Amino acid sequence: MKSFYGYIRDAWNSPGSGYVGELRQQRLKAWRGQGTVERIERPTRLDRARSLGYKAKQGITIVRVKVRRGSLRKSRYIRNRRTKHQGMRRQAPGKSLQRIAEERASRRHPNMEALNSYWVGEDGKQKWFEVILIDPHHPVILADKDLNWIALKGHRGRAERGLTRAGVVGRGMSKKGKGTEKTRPSIRANAGKGK
Repeated sequence: MKSFYGYIRDAWNSPGSGYVGELRQQRLKAWRGQGTVERIERPTRLDRARSLGYKAKQGITIVRVKVRRGSLRKSRYIRNRRTKHQGMRRQAPGKSLQRIAEERASRRHPNMEALNSYWVGEDGKQKWFEVILIDPHHPVILADKDLNWIALKGHRGRAERGLTRAGVVGRGMSKKGKGTEKTRPSIRANAGKGK
């Protein structure tokens, strides 16, 4: 028997169709006029937020962050060089847009730590992510046995140091199959270890 969260997950697997698709168009219209970092009352994707550690209690905040899509916009290089070799067409950022969203949320709320984040929408120009922020000094968080680890000294600046899930994947530290430790220092160096 499927749980309530399972039905939400199925609806978000194809967000362009069904009732989620209609809601999505209305939401994007409203979100475009809002600021870059907006604090919200409850998560848009409850199933995803709960799987990443969200709890509806004091000391936990959800913010929606808007990030511009696409590559970096570079001005034309003035020296003698072909346009093809100037890096104008495609200059990809060194980290994912999700990591950029987590860092923006962390900078806006310096007293909180970014636990994790997830995708909620995109259009032709922007992507939106919701970031779960935790106050490590709140008494409710300190009393929670599942979340009080974030108050330890080694967890300061999680988003900036790439310790969230998006940061771990972006740094190449995630496990890529059975038995493999990680993809660093290179994928080729660890290619035969998981067999």
